[in-house]
Amino acid sequence: MPKMKTNRGLRKRFRVTKNGKLCRSKAFAQHLLSHKSGKRRRRLRRASIVCKADARKILRMLGRA
Repeated sequence: MPKMKTNRGLRKRFRVTKNGKLCRSKAFAQHLLSHKSGKRRRRLRRASIVCKADARKILRMLGRA
């Protein structure tokens, strides 16, 4: 039986923390930033944790589960 392949697109977008949680970057932070407030832009810079329901699917596609 062949090895399971890692989804390369997901590998670029998510990273696994030491505790096994998934980090992702927030949407709406790449362009058209001039009209967004500084507070909002600072919040968009921070990474956020993926919820458990989605994390299981993503970890499976990353070959971690």
